[in-house]
Amino acid sequence: MALAKGGTVNWFMWGGSDSINAYVSEWVGGVLRDEYDITLNRVGISDTVEAVNIVLGEKEAGVLDNGSVDMIWINGENFKTVMQADMAFCGYFETLPNNRLIDWENPSVANDFGLPVNGCEAPWTRGKGFIYAYDPGVTPNPPRSIPELIEWVKENPSAFTYTAPPDFQGSAFVRHVFYHAAGGVENLMGDFDQAKFDEVAEKAWKILNDMEPYLWREGKTYPTSQAALDNLLANQEIVLYPNYDAENVARAIADGKFPDSMRTYMMKDGGIANTSYTLIPFNSPNKAAAMVLQNVLLSGEAHYQKALPEVWGSNPGIEMDRTSEEIQAKFNAIERHPSMDSEVDPDGVGTLPELPGAWTTAIEKGWLEHVGK
Repeated sequence: MALAKGGTVNWFMWGGSDSINAYVSEWVGGVLRDEYDITLNRVGISDTVEAVNIVLGEKEAGVLDNGSVDMIWINGENFKTVMQADMAFCGYFETLPNNRLIDWENPSVANDFGLPVNGCEAPWTRGKGFIYAYDPGVTPNPPRSIPELIEWVKENPSAFTYTAPPDFQGSAFVRHVFYHAAGGVENLMGDFDQAKFDEVAEKAWKILNDMEPYLWREGKTYPTSQAALDNLLANQEIVLYPNYDAENVARAIADGKFPDSMRTYMMKDGGIANTSYTLIPFNSPNKAAAMVLQNVLLSGEAHYQKALPEVWGSNPGIEMDRTSEEIQAKFNAIERHPSMDSEVDPDGVGTLPELPGAWTTAIEKGWLEHVGK
């Protein structure tokens, strides 16, 4: 802690949400300033790969100990890139007091898109599963499974679309269709299998191409970002909205972007869920301060704050039952946002696992070649 005092942390993170930005800059930044004399510099980016590319460029240029990035909000393919390039600072979690709040025995925490975390990143948020949002007054009977969605889209032209992969929201939707084409995610688990991929991909691309003429703007174009998709829903150009987490919809309602009448649900055949993390690059010049920041983010109080619907409504990345009784009581007393009342169908499959990164890469590349063109 003494080494971190008076330092600065340059945290590169997706900056598309005003409420998340405020939580990080004001609450987290306030704790760092008041309790540790550390300055937090939140660097907003539109895509995590921007920060990864900065670190990669610095490594290639020989900048090995005085980099620009002290921490990244990261997961999935970007984590894989960092690990393949040996660009992560690892092996220090036992020194963080709040490491005890992490359930490293949970495979969905210990593995990031099938890649072992191995003490190189800290869990920050855990999604409850991919959901769909709708207004019951406009769409009283939304589709409740991928097969129903395929038919619903054809019966309701221009009412639905998804972001173009590799945007992570659209990529998740395409993966769920891929799971359906495979007869279930259990038929895809394990190491990447080209023959299996080719077999399933042929079915998946046909489903998506058959659906395309009935999408928004007849599928001639796809929104390229979550912000663009948000605008389509806000302007009522679409009425069924896919998203990685119900909390994102609740936050958009709180921010005034979506109407209060919006509700969310998970398909009966499940919703893909994953964990997002924070990672310190190998060449961060402020590692001590970044470790303090990670420890603050792993605290029960930090997770309680970001779970508040008016702050973020985010799911905890730690085990809240390992925090103090006071924090547990406050956390358990949080009222869920009304939009999340129908989030999970008790008779449904529930959350679905992410595939190892090689599958995701192949699916995204295949979509661009065979669907997005």
